[in-house]
Amino acid sequence: MVMDGYEPLDFEKEEDPILPAPRPAKRKKVIGLDDLLIDYFETGKDELKLKTAKSKHGIGSKGYDSDDEDKKVREKEITFCKIFDNCEEEAKGLDARDDVPPWGQQIFGCQKPPLNLSDTGVENCQLLQSFRASENTLGFDLNIQGEGFLEGMLMDGWLLKLVRTDGSVEDSIASWALTKLLYSSDKKLQVSATDFWDSILSLDEDDKLLVKLGYFPSYSVLKCAIRSYGYLFDSTGTKGSTVESAAADSSGVGPPHNIIAWLRVVSACCKIRKVCSIFSPSEAEELLVIVISLVLDRGLEGLLLILGDCLNSLVLYFNSSEWERSCVMVAESIAQRVTMDLNCLRIVDCITGTNKRSKFLRSQVALQLLKIDFGLKVGNVEKMLKLVTSINVKEKGCDFFRLYVYLVLMDNLLFSSDAFRDKTMIIDTWRNYLRNCSTQIACTNWGFYAPKVRNKASYLLQGAVFKKAGGDGVVPVSASMGRSARVHVHIWKNPHMGSSITCHCLTTRVYGTGHRQGLRFLW
Repeated sequence: MVMDGYEPLDFEKEEDPILPAPRPAKRKKVIGLDDLLIDYFETGKDELKLKTAKSKHGIGSKGYDSDDEDKKVREKEITFCKIFDNCEEEAKGLDARDDVPPWGQQIFGCQKPPLNLSDTGVENCQLLQSFRASENTLGFDLNIQGEGFLEGMLMDGWLLKLVRTDGSVEDSIASWALTKLLYSSDKKLQVSATDFWDSILSLDEDDKLLVKLGYFPSYSVLKCAIRSYGYLFDSTGTKGSTVESAAADSSGVGPPHNIIAWLRVVSACCKIRKVCSIFSPSEAEELLVIVISLVLDRGLEGLLLILGDCLNSLVLYFNSSEWERSCVMVAESIAQRVTMDLNCLRIVDCITGTNKRSKFLRSQVALQLLKIDFGLKVGNVEKMLKLVTSINVKEKGCDFFRLYVYLVLMDNLLFSSDAFRDKTMIIDTWRNYLRNCSTQIACTNWGFYAPKVRNKASYLLQGAVFKKAGGDGVVPVSASMGRSARVHVHIWKNPHMGSSITCHCLTTRVYGTGHRQGLRFLW
């Protein structure tokens, strides 16, 4: 019989008895803390059972004493409890203040309905009168549907085209469009009215208005609108109103739907200061305080770009002769409204303008916050610096959270503007204190905000190295150095004292081209 060559033989199917059987794969088990504690306490019981069994079978020359074993188990339990109590006491010693609320204040209360919105006089405007002459061709009665007709033209863009063609805007139409912008609940109508006002408040190449305009959004109209939104003007009412107090479930509480339109029209009014001064300096100051305080509303967290544009427009609205005094007034008002916690840091961080006025405003806000917190009548920077640097980080009762706030505010006060860059004694004192905070707080100190103070001090110290005049951390190099290089940098630490330090640059990056090429480096 011929067997198939591809069919295995009978003995090949049999398993080889010499080869060991594969072991079943072990399943990994996650051992929790509870399991370890149970095993620890049951260790004594297992030993007790084992020795009891041995005594029953006569193993061992001596008898078994169960009282001794119970005593050992109790001693182990007592030892473990003492260790646990010691750990708990040490944890309490780390300052269990973990109740710092997040930034945020209640900026808006209950919204109120606006008054006299129907009395705009738009029904008698010349635009509608001209359309009434051809009423038969329109197919509807403008005496009844006149405002609805204007709303349709506004949303379709035809009203803006007619205004640009005519070159002027009637006061009644401008007032009506502003009312729709500030109070309309129709999103499309609100946006269309905002775009309409943005266009008619624009300037041409000769810094002139595109259309002739006799009616402008006054401060009283804008203040009435923000008041109807529920804005809390009383500083004493908002100072203690945090996020937790604003958690009341009320449909009338919270940011209004028209706040974006309000911000855009305020910004547009400020940008035509060359043509028309719509607001007085005191009115612009109050509007700036309102806009800055809006950054504390968590409901407006997604509007930082719009808030920043409006804030920058208001900052640039003032004349050079008005700005310094107005900036101090705004900073004082903000400092009275904001609590000395994460809210004040939020305020300072959100003043993000890079121009000199925004930097000066950021510095003045930090100054006024520190002045009020220290109870000073005059903003003496030297005295404030002395009070901050007198805080000993080695003391057991050191309030690291308040020190963290002081570090951020003092750094913004000294370096946001150029007022203190040439005062070597103040700058050196501040740097020495930052160095002490970054080195004297041990890495094992896990007290409340202690690690954050150490890290923040180290970060600010690195940034303060080149914040003096003439030192920005950029070293000129030639184009032949390529994209990366290892260089030897010699930097004067203090020209007045004649001392210097030598640094080696390990990480480099060349930027720019030609005569503007330079070298930025990381230490």
